[in-house]
Amino acid sequence: MDSLSNNFQQMSLDHQRETQFNREGQLREQQLQNKLRKLESFMNRDPFVSVLIDGDGMIFEDEMIKKGEVGGKEAATKLWNAIRDYVHDKLPDVQSDCKIMARIYANLKGLAEVCYKSGIVERSNTLEDFYRGFTGSKILFDFVDVGPGKDRADEKITGTGFSSGDNMTCPHTDQMAELFKLQLSDYRCHHIFFGCSHDNGYARLLEQYTEPSLTSRITLIEGVPFEKELKFLQSQYSSVKFGELFRANKINIYSPAQYTTSLPPANQTVRAASDSSGAPLPQSVYQSPYQPITNGSHPSPTPSNASIMNPKAASWASTATAAAQLVSPPPTPQPAPSHPATSDEIPRNRNLERIDPPIVYDKELVNKVRNMKLCNVHFLRNDCGYNPCTHSHDYKLSKNELGALKAIARMVPCYYGSECDDPKCIYGHRCPMSVTGRKDCSFGENCKFNRSLHGIDTKIVKTTKV
Repeated sequence: MDSLSNNFQQMSLDHQRETQFNREGQLREQQLQNKLRKLESFMNRDPFVSVLIDGDGMIFEDEMIKKGEVGGKEAATKLWNAIRDYVHDKLPDVQSDCKIMARIYANLKGLAEVCYKSGIVERSNTLEDFYRGFTGSKILFDFVDVGPGKDRADEKITGTGFSSGDNMTCPHTDQMAELFKLQLSDYRCHHIFFGCSHDNGYARLLEQYTEPSLTSRITLIEGVPFEKELKFLQSQYSSVKFGELFRANKINIYSPAQYTTSLPPANQTVRAASDSSGAPLPQSVYQSPYQPITNGSHPSPTPSNASIMNPKAASWASTATAAAQLVSPPPTPQPAPSHPATSDEIPRNRNLERIDPPIVYDKELVNKVRNMKLCNVHFLRNDCGYNPCTHSHDYKLSKNELGALKAIARMVPCYYGSECDDPKCIYGHRCPMSVTGRKDCSFGENCKFNRSLHGIDTKIVKTTKV
């Protein structure tokens, strides 16, 4: 009897303990569920999708850019509608009320010059008006001017500090990945649209995020066709092409017309016509980095590609005549560097500005080569990206003809200016008509080279290895 009583008491205690434990467990579960609901509510607050675009290569259609501020507003509206429709049709897990945040990074000044000199716009500040309209059209749409310098846009977008061997060179590449990584880890960011089809460098970034849980949150926007390495990664990501928004081909900064432009002979003495009194105007001496093989004669100046690219530009002859009263000192011989630069080294002055080595060329041969319609990129870099190319790849150049072709290419300003760090670059990094220490130029406002590329000190003090 006593044993039964003890067992009963023990079972009663166990029951009470279990009851209390279950009650406490239920209370904890209810508290956790409340916390989870609050957390879910917080996580679902202000959801957004992000659109990150490298504007140096993902360029809006010409017709919208030409409209300036009105075109910028039109581009913002079309982009917003395109993203909204894509989210609605392809991303069912993304909330329908999700906000759209867009940010475009580009070198505004450099891109504006490219658009102007390629004939897309009539005024270089039209692009500034365009992006002003783009930014003002939507609250969460922004354009960021990253300033001059190679890869400054993808630096803003990526921010990863890749080594030079990774194509994405510091500091430009260090800043479109930092924002990309930040938003990829932000629970409020439900999806990222990444516009980078023109630059293989972004493959270094995307290779780090190949897990399905991450790739499902990334869609690549295609403007120009995906570069080789990005094409390889494209199968791991969703991709979309907004045909009415972005150019499907790169801007041809160096149009065929530019390759058929005459070169002004180095150190040419240009004699202007007599004035109304019959007295001849002073003559002008032009300095050039080229060293022509002279034959005692000077060809007549022919129209420059400034007038070809922009109808308002003056001809070589009229510009030379207008500048005839500006007398420049003869070029000063520069000492050679302690050791010649190798193929992967770039000569620079004390301000770290790139210095183009002199080119020896025959003036008559330049005129001959100019009319042969040869592909500069093929013969001088061996990596022409046009298929089909409108210029010849088949001609076998002699050593002298190759020098003439180099001189022709050098008269076209490099997109990256004196900061260019491409050892294979074939274009000009300073105005060949400028004089050290002087910002004026015989071509005045019609010069194809930026003002910062005039008056550059040509004394080489160091070489940088790439």
